[in-house]
Amino acid sequence: MIETDVIILGAGAAGLFAAGQAGQRGLRVALLEKADTPGKKILISGGGRCNFTNLGAGPANFLSANPHFAKSALARYTAADFIALVERHGIAWHEKTLGQLFCDGSAKQIVAMLLDECPADRVTLTCGVDIASVARADDGTFTVSADDGRSWHAPALVIATGGPSIPKMGASDFAYRLARQFGLKVVEPRPALVPLTLGGEDALFRELSGVAAPVLARAGAGKRKAEFAEAALFTHKGLSGPAILQVSSYWRHGEEVGVTFLPEAATDWLLAAKRDRPRTHLRTLLREALPARLADALADRLGLERELGNVSDKDLRAAQARLGDWRFAPNGTEGLAKAEVTAGGIATTELSSRTMEAGKVPGLYAIGEAVDVTGWLGGYNFQWAWASGYACAEALAAARS
Repeated sequence: MIETDVIILGAGAAGLFAAGQAGQRGLRVALLEKADTPGKKILISGGGRCNFTNLGAGPANFLSANPHFAKSALARYTAADFIALVERHGIAWHEKTLGQLFCDGSAKQIVAMLLDECPADRVTLTCGVDIASVARADDGTFTVSADDGRSWHAPALVIATGGPSIPKMGASDFAYRLARQFGLKVVEPRPALVPLTLGGEDALFRELSGVAAPVLARAGAGKRKAEFAEAALFTHKGLSGPAILQVSSYWRHGEEVGVTFLPEAATDWLLAAKRDRPRTHLRTLLREALPARLADALADRLGLERELGNVSDKDLRAAQARLGDWRFAPNGTEGLAKAEVTAGGIATTELSSRTMEAGKVPGLYAIGEAVDVTGWLGGYNFQWAWASGYACAEALAAARS
């Protein structure tokens, strides 16, 4: 049996970062990973360039049953802190849009940096570990046993195994099973940042597969309501693109998604066009502002084939209103296989927002995507991984001193 100060399960973003931070604070860390290499999700993120944080990352960019939970960790380890780390390692980066930061080179640079941050004499990374059991003794210490007979023993255990999104990368619900084993509640997991599927009359829009346009998309109800101004993409199954992925985290089965086509159009723009260009057609106007296939699909559904001068103001206002809030009724999502992250997870009511430690189980911590904190698309989930990992490492060091 290997004796150590802390066992961290999962060498993804949160686990790797927490291991490095804990090791730098003098703790002996056993970092255990099921896959054959660490950081697999990091490597595929951002198209292989890793959208490693967002300049605007703050509590408002996250979903949780407790919207205040992420405040403490995010305030103590910010995007600026991670940028400084990236720059210390000589990694060149650039901002794309909306504060999203990417490596100029490869996501491999981020994984290499996280590994370099782990002191070799303090952090031991072991890959290919299939965990057979996790137990907590009466004295509060934890024992993790592998299928091959190896075992690790420590007074602290960190759950950093993420959520079950992208199972082809080895993702699973292990974090939730382990949490329940120790009596912690789990907020029902669901796919987030995921394409939506369309059926019924909406299925006709699937003929537009490959067409994209800037839109304002809305979903959710009450305090859960959100809207995003980005691109939407029609697919052979339904709707995707950044705007749709964003609202998918707020959408629930049975609800509609609202899309504003031509979000920059002026109020009463169709009435103005009728006055200024009475002999033109709605289809022509839409083709001037949108991809032709999308313009034709919208024009066909609106059914105003006459010259604008021959269309009543009432009908034009109705067309404006529909284009301003086109309702789609998704029949589902493309599921965990295509979801970038998993919403839900280990309930924040079970954890300290300052330390990430479980109130019921001293010495047990949970960080990253395993927790019911889900960020927007655009580097926010990585920032949560860094921030929660940092908070956990601070607490581990304080507990030992």
